[in-house]
Amino acid sequence: MHKVDLTDSAAARVAFIAEKQGKPAILRLSVEGGGCSGFQYRFGLADAVEANDLVSETAGVKLVVDPVSLDLLDGSAVDYVESLGGAAFRVTNPNAASGCGCGASFSV
Repeated sequence: MHKVDLTDSAAARVAFIAEKQGKPAILRLSVEGGGCSGFQYRFGLADAVEANDLVSETAGVKLVVDPVSLDLLDGSAVDYVESLGGAAFRVTNPNAASGCGCGASFSV
C-alpha cells in the first residue's frame, strides 16, 4: 500500500495558509522534471481531491498525490521547517538516491 505522510507541523501551516486564502485545507504534492538534481517537488493548495489521488489526512488537512508522482514519493513525509535559512516545506523521500543542498530537488 502506498503512503505519503504530512507531519503535524506541515498540517498546521497548510491550514493557516488555506484559511488566509479562503481555500480548502488540501495540499497537493507532485513531482516534475527539472531542478538541480533531476526532479523537483511542487507544492500547491488544491481546490478538490481528484478521483485517482492518494489522500493522507493529518489534523483535518489533506495531502494529495497524483498516481504518477506517487511512484517517486511512496513512503515520503512532508514536514514544515523553520530555520535561520527561512521556512519551507521539506520532503523526506526514501526513494531519492541523492538530493540538492536546498532540498527542493532529488534524483533516483
